[in-house]
Amino acid sequence: MKANKYLESLRAKSLEDLNEELVAAKKELFNLRFQNATNQLENTSRIREVRRNIARIQTVITEMKRASK
Repeated sequence: MKANKYLESLRAKSLEDLNEELVAAKKELFNLRFQNATNQLENTSRIREVRRNIARIQTVITEMKRASK
């Protein structure tokens, strides 16, 4: 599945890279919400996809932190 490959790529990254990707995803989500509010967004399902990617990134970050303890 697509999500599994994305998770594998996330787990291969360092904690710093994950934090950078998290910030980028949150910025993208903000921009998508802004476009949606101004009726400029064509693909509204992208908001859901980005939200789930943010959750995936945060999950991997939490896993890494717990594993390092």
